[in-house]
Amino acid sequence: MAGSNGTKRTGSAGAEPRRLVIVESPAKAKKIASYLGRNFVVESSRGHIRDLPRKAAEVPAKYKGESWSNLGVNVDNGFEPIYIVTPDKKATVTELKEALKTVDELYLATDGDREGEAIAWHLLEALKPKVPVRRMVFHEITEPAIRAAAANTRALDQDLVDAQETRRILDRLYGYEVSPVLWKKITRGLSAGRVQSVATRIVVDRERERMKFVPASYWDISARLDAGADAEPRNFGARLVQIDGNKLATGRDFGPDGQLKNTALVLAEADARRLADALTGQGMRVASVEEKPYTRRPYPPFMTSTLQQEAGRKLRFGSDRTMRVAQRLYENGYITYMRTDSTTLSETAIAAARAQARELYGDAYVSPQPRQYTRKVKNAQEAHEAIRPAGEVFRTPGQVAGELETDEFRLYELIWQRTVASQMADARGTTMSVRIVGTATSGEECTFAASGRTITFPGFLRAYVETVDTEAGGEADDAERRLPQLAKDQALTATELNPDGHTTSPPPRYTEPSLVKALEDLGIGRPSTYASIINTIQDRGYVWKKGAALVPSWIAFSVVGLLERHFGRLVDYDFTAAMEDELDRIAAGEQQRTTWLSGFYFGGDVGPEGSVGRDGGLKKLVGSGVDTIDAREINSIPLFSDEQNRPIVVRVGRYGPYLERDGDGPDGAANPQRANLPEDLPPDELTLEIAEKLFATPVEGRSLGTDPVTGHEIVAKEGRFGPYVTELLPEPEDAKAKKAAKPRTGSLFKSMSIESVTLDDALKLLSLPRVVGKDPASGEEITAQNGRYGPYLKKGTDSRSLATEDALFTVTLDEALKLYAEPKRRGRQAAASAPPLKELGNDPVSGKPMVVKDGRFGPYVTDGEFNASLRKSDTVETLTDERAAELLAEKRAKGPAPKRTTTRKTTAKTAPKKAPAKKAPAKSKS
Repeated sequence: MAGSNGTKRTGSAGAEPRRLVIVESPAKAKKIASYLGRNFVVESSRGHIRDLPRKAAEVPAKYKGESWSNLGVNVDNGFEPIYIVTPDKKATVTELKEALKTVDELYLATDGDREGEAIAWHLLEALKPKVPVRRMVFHEITEPAIRAAAANTRALDQDLVDAQETRRILDRLYGYEVSPVLWKKITRGLSAGRVQSVATRIVVDRERERMKFVPASYWDISARLDAGADAEPRNFGARLVQIDGNKLATGRDFGPDGQLKNTALVLAEADARRLADALTGQGMRVASVEEKPYTRRPYPPFMTSTLQQEAGRKLRFGSDRTMRVAQRLYENGYITYMRTDSTTLSETAIAAARAQARELYGDAYVSPQPRQYTRKVKNAQEAHEAIRPAGEVFRTPGQVAGELETDEFRLYELIWQRTVASQMADARGTTMSVRIVGTATSGEECTFAASGRTITFPGFLRAYVETVDTEAGGEADDAERRLPQLAKDQALTATELNPDGHTTSPPPRYTEPSLVKALEDLGIGRPSTYASIINTIQDRGYVWKKGAALVPSWIAFSVVGLLERHFGRLVDYDFTAAMEDELDRIAAGEQQRTTWLSGFYFGGDVGPEGSVGRDGGLKKLVGSGVDTIDAREINSIPLFSDEQNRPIVVRVGRYGPYLERDGDGPDGAANPQRANLPEDLPPDELTLEIAEKLFATPVEGRSLGTDPVTGHEIVAKEGRFGPYVTELLPEPEDAKAKKAAKPRTGSLFKSMSIESVTLDDALKLLSLPRVVGKDPASGEEITAQNGRYGPYLKKGTDSRSLATEDALFTVTLDEALKLYAEPKRRGRQAAASAPPLKELGNDPVSGKPMVVKDGRFGPYVTDGEFNASLRKSDTVETLTDERAAELLAEKRAKGPAPKRTTTRKTTAKTAPKKAPAKKAPAKSKS
């Protein structure tokens, strides 16, 4: 097993005791084993070994008849959970029990947070050791830290165990009680979760804001001013802000309804152009100059949430990718523990950061006093040190570059820069605000404003500059806008006066970094869970990515709508945050878990006024009134009305979302008009114009004409996987014949659209697969077919890709035989010969162009060095450069696939070795 060392216990008197150390991962075990002596055996549990049953078949037989057995929690007896050793960990538990037989002490060395404490407790329960047990805790994997942890063990923290177990039980009760309501009222396979449902609501709420948003237009004038030949810089920009003392409206003066919120003056285009002409050639003068000193303190060292945010902004890493890379860095001794909500640094870390800053940048760049960053932490027991380079002396990125993969190096460099910068001096400079006035020939006094910032001493900015969210209007801390030295009443000349039109923008969609910040600001979830939450809402189909933006699906609208209307407290931001605080009280030993769970589930005096517990509990909330929920209402999302004042709604159906409105005529309500919705159309981009276009191609399809051979009507339709053509078969009288009848279908080529496809095009598509001929050698038929990933030839089970879609109709038997005569190309060979499905930009790591290719097991992205399959949620059409780079980075992180071995074949011919026989006791002589 991973990390084992030493020999079996001898049991001799006076010998140093042998100890079994159990950690969570093989990589961690291997690293720690190298630091401990020969009397330590280090093994891995490979994560959690026990959990609640995931399905009815896993529930132990003695509980199957109980009313609560489907929950896996005995709600009638102190909320006692049923734990089972998960099927994939039974072998691990057996191995650990065997290892335990050879030692004198057991050290549980799992992570020092709630989850790590719970894993240690589960190991204790599953292994039932008969030797002394110690809890070994460390926050970095370096030799001094590991030796110190082994010498200073503690007891298991039952409060932390209770806190984790309470969260697990709470999440089970929430999910297993609420999810069936979603199955019944929306569709099967959906799930609700204590935090995931609230996170989904956050994304849906933002999309609702965007859908309701009404843009407003306003104008101003940008000026280019000349301060004279002696000025440096001579020219600078300014913008019109006042007319005759009246403030000019900017974007922030308008509400989301497009209406002005105050008395600011809205300048129209005609007025802006007139004023610009009237100011041309007029003298300008400086009305006021205000100069202030500028100081910027360094950013605190990283904690989990800020690391995820900054890695998302600066490195374009998703939260899950950030945490996986950080986990590898921690387990291999490069950084401290990466799940923390603390920004404090130890004295040794502060000394290391200050020493490195002094060595690299000089004394002037080091803060005069050591800096300590404190913040109010929700749970003091989990307030470890900030995320920083491991050790008492930090290794520079250059020193570790040769040891790390690309992603690991980039994240380590980020952490190192941030930590060193946190102990550096403030950045200093000056800011200047200038007002310039001029009088137009039409008499208006126009005031222009200009602002500047000059950094005179960069301080910590030499080491690190935080990336800002440009969509939110941020500006980098090291950005400078230089203005010349100006004095009041100084004359200026306007060399350019340009009328500028502006339109207000809706609030930006959430990205992974901004969603992490929103969750943290609202107090929902805890930093260690953010990555899994964001993964879950994407895996469940509630959210999908458009570039870096998180877009909610229509089914998310239905789920959130149901929860808001009928279980509002479960997705209320304040109540969810308050619940987190109560769970933290359990971790601190201030709240008894059974009392709290009972109050939450059955009702009781737990939580703030109006909480689930005080309003009767979860069981009552879910059990009362479910039958009164109108499924049609829940699955109808109103959009807008058409020109005939007919409401248009999105309906969430069993086979996906679709548009619906009343049909024409007096019986329109009884004959609604429907249209399919493309899966990649974001909700806020669904306008009346697009809706009318979709209605123009109704669900029943656009009729192209009649097949002259069969007499069947041919239609073009929009499907879940793209546009296609099909034939409408007559209704058979026999039920069996109806079941057997299957219309011909054919996907449209990339060059075709529903609006432009003709009957001749459709008949060609429906003629596929086309028989090219027979292989004279084998007699097998060769056909040309159009598959999901492009055109290809098929002969029996052997296939060959075709270069173009048109080749389906033109490829000859000789050309087909020539293709089959060549050796079948797979992987890179196939990629080299077949045209790409899509061309992308350059990979940020390798610098090589990325393309999407069609592979044996579906489409994949490649940069020529690494190949990464597209996931279920990815499509060729919507794949972005960022997503492609992320897939390739994940592939690089996993390393090359292990080579296949032929062990099975060789062992089949060799008799298995016999286990050594146990010595029989010596026979006594009679």
